[in-house]
Amino acid sequence: MGWSTLRKHGMLDSTMIDYSKFKNALLHLQKQYRHLETLDPNLPDFLQEAMAESVIQRFETTWDCLWKVLKRYLVEEIGLPDVPNGPKPVLRLANENNLLPGDIERWIAHANTRIATSHDYSGEKARKALDVMGQFIVDAIALYQQLTGETWND
Repeated sequence: MGWSTLRKHGMLDSTMIDYSKFKNALLHLQKQYRHLETLDPNLPDFLQEAMAESVIQRFETTWDCLWKVLKRYLVEEIGLPDVPNGPKPVLRLANENNLLPGDIERWIAHANTRIATSHDYSGEKARKALDVMGQFIVDAIALYQQLTGETWND
């Protein structure tokens, strides 16, 4: 008997998806981004760069948790039988099922930001990633609330 069959017959509740990794990653990203925004500009460059790199790494972790939880939601909550692997197909299916807060283009841009930051935290790519980080955090929180039904408390 599959997940959707069990749920359909009331034998499975909707608390099977563990959102804790996504939530914790997002909390850490939000906190680290706040630290970066309030960082003393007089600190040595290497410390400013280290903080920026930390934010980007936390973004990568959060992004990876986000799209994997979203994929699981599509399978287990929506009941889609065949969800492709990879963030962009998952985003498109989530959009078709009205799960994404905001427009699909912005979510695809977040995916492209994640691809661009893969193991390269220097120069222009890092600056572009940091420029959209605030919007990503807002979007990720909205998605978390949408999927879990919980109010975000940081």
